[in-house]
Amino acid sequence: MNKVDIIIIGGGAAGWAAALSAVQENQSVFLFEKLSESGGSSAKSGGCLAFAGTQLQRDNNVEDSPDLLYRDLIEIGKQENDPVLVRTYCDTQLSVYQWLVDIGVRFSPLMETASGQSVPRVHSVDPADMVRLMQSLAIKSNQCTYKNECQIKSLISENGVVKGVTDTNGNNYYANKGVIIASGGFAKNPEMLRRFAPQYAEAIVVAGDGSTGDGLKMGWKLGADLRDMAYIKGTFGKHPTDEHSEHSLQAVYKGAIAVNQNGKRFVNESISYKLLGDAVMSQPWNVAYQIMDQAIFDTGDDRVRILDFGRRLEEGLFIVGDTLDEIAAMAEIDQQTLNDTVNRYNEYVESGEDLEFGRTNMVHRHGSLVKIEKPPFYAYPSTAVVFGTYCGLRIDDTARVINVDDEVIGGLYAAGEVTGGFHGAAYMTGSALGKAVVFGRIAALEAAKK
Repeated sequence: MNKVDIIIIGGGAAGWAAALSAVQENQSVFLFEKLSESGGSSAKSGGCLAFAGTQLQRDNNVEDSPDLLYRDLIEIGKQENDPVLVRTYCDTQLSVYQWLVDIGVRFSPLMETASGQSVPRVHSVDPADMVRLMQSLAIKSNQCTYKNECQIKSLISENGVVKGVTDTNGNNYYANKGVIIASGGFAKNPEMLRRFAPQYAEAIVVAGDGSTGDGLKMGWKLGADLRDMAYIKGTFGKHPTDEHSEHSLQAVYKGAIAVNQNGKRFVNESISYKLLGDAVMSQPWNVAYQIMDQAIFDTGDDRVRILDFGRRLEEGLFIVGDTLDEIAAMAEIDQQTLNDTVNRYNEYVESGEDLEFGRTNMVHRHGSLVKIEKPPFYAYPSTAVVFGTYCGLRIDDTARVINVDDEVIGGLYAAGEVTGGFHGAAYMTGSALGKAVVFGRIAALEAAKK
């Protein structure tokens, strides 16, 4: 019979975290993935998870806490995020970090510089390996049935309670305890992207092929409320013509400045790279250049994708010159304007006050500013890329989906990118993948209690 305790839609980090958590609670599970392989946008991500108070931080003499994490998340989200969800994440994330360690996930050294962080708290993994590990362990339990190339088209609802799902072939599957939507966002749905984020309709999109908004529309059809739809953001730092790397480069978080095609700064470079994405999309041709000198270049980190300057140099993506004039000529920027911009910025660094944009740190509240003065000089062409939509179904602190009347939709849970309310107006590095695993686990444990 097509009936289990818990049904999960989507095989990314949220879905498999939910599946593994469920089988560890002795629950039977169906997990449906519409593509041939699991992973989704999670596997394409930078592999960053935001955790606070971990053993890895203590080993590196980093003082952090759930309260500091909470403060940073609320501040980065411009207080538009749901404080209950943020508090739940902060209070749960440390146990989830330990859970990942216990199942065998291996973390790389801490990333020292990241968006929205007061202290180093980005715990890096190979995201595809992490998803594969959770998938393997869940399936080995013999309590998880994995159905790939099986697309769910609708939810089965009886008297306002979700009882199961129907696939595109008309087959029905039922759940004793609940259905968890973990189907990702809608970055690969041009119509939805244009409707909710017209400013990014022409932007580069890098997301899982399954990110077409299926789960969001299923919940929406049942009256689910939506959150953060106005705050869809691209990520600053994607090379406009690079077809080989799907990742952005964040030289600004190591001290570089961003100038537009006119050679002028246009933003405080220390803010969230999501807000930097908004800023660059309003510049001529939606393009900027991250300008740095040799001293900044030497602080790159080849272990971290967004800070791997050396690899991008080998790939010929940097513009390099012995003088700023050479940089300007190759980038077709007015030479005098670029020189004036860099000289003025160096004066700000020396005086301790950025009179134009108020930049005080390299990133958020972390890192002292440095001058750009040691040749050779480097320029990295940059635009915005949409990695995900980070908005969607409204959930409560137990991952239950809430409708437009502020009521729980019985039997329906959601986790990961398909949900809204957690990020608010911007984004902290590691919070998306972290949110997927944390709330995927919360959803499964909550459903298992029924």
